[in-house]
Amino acid sequence: MAKIGIFYGSSTGHTEKIAELIAKAFGDDATTINVSDASPDDLNKFPNLIFGTSTWDIGGMQDDWEDFIEMLKKADLKKKKIALFGLGDQENFPDSFADGMGVLYDQIAGKTTIVGAWPTDGYEFEESDALKDGKFVGLVIDEDNQSKLTGERVKMWVEMLRTEFV
Repeated sequence: MAKIGIFYGSSTGHTEKIAELIAKAFGDDATTINVSDASPDDLNKFPNLIFGTSTWDIGGMQDDWEDFIEMLKKADLKKKKIALFGLGDQENFPDSFADGMGVLYDQIAGKTTIVGAWPTDGYEFEESDALKDGKFVGLVIDEDNQSKLTGERVKMWVEMLRTEFV
């Protein structure tokens, strides 16, 4: 399998933890990189990318993504395959659940191949900008309310990505 770069922004450590779980599931093929430390050269090292963000305020991405998004706008992503994961709180923020991932998706959609759509089964929310065509645009994790499901969700998603990251 081709190498995978897992880029994440994390304020509380939850998104970093999920990035590391994903990397561990992929094994030696994956490397984690905090977007606050990332450069355009880091993007070029990997044919397959995974981007992860939590949702802040009412539907925004984690703050470190602001500068990195500007790099993404200039980057050539056409030959890349990109998967997304997002964190959200479906009980306290059911009207903006995992919206940060939806904002990230909107920034790169049409510039690359996005893989890893995830079903909504098992989640209870009202609205999400991360929802497109009846599925989430990537893996959604709710560490606040469903942390017991995180390990299995990551495992299933990584297995799915193994077939999509070829």
